[in-house]
Amino acid sequence: MVSESSSFLILDQSCDDAIEWVAEKIRGVGLEVLRTFDLHVARQAHIDCPCPHHGTDQCDCQMVVLLVYGSHQPVSIVAHGYNGRTWFSVVDTPQQQADPFLTATIRCAMAPQIFPSFNKNSENISHAK
Repeated sequence: MVSESSSFLILDQSCDDAIEWVAEKIRGVGLEVLRTFDLHVARQAHIDCPCPHHGTDQCDCQMVVLLVYGSHQPVSIVAHGYNGRTWFSVVDTPQQQADPFLTATIRCAMAPQIFPSFNKNSENISHAK
């Protein structure tokens, strides 16, 4: 499971809805997004795979890996969702170092969601006359 401390974005949406929103925002800043892993697809071969959170029948757990391409190496984003909430994390390890510029661009694309007070202030400023 992805912990809240390593997540750069947490949305109160199902994983599929959250991924669609995030991909749209990322594409909106001129980057490409490729879905490379989907837990639901991987689990189709394992019908009786038990879920540690919900059991087999009630499981709404999802994990998706997105590759985000800019001009150099892609950045991997892991989306992990269950119970109507989705956590997004950038993979940045010694074995797979994330491009800081690309990571910053991705975070900026999400800025209104990551910094809701910034979004409120910018709305107030843009409507002020």
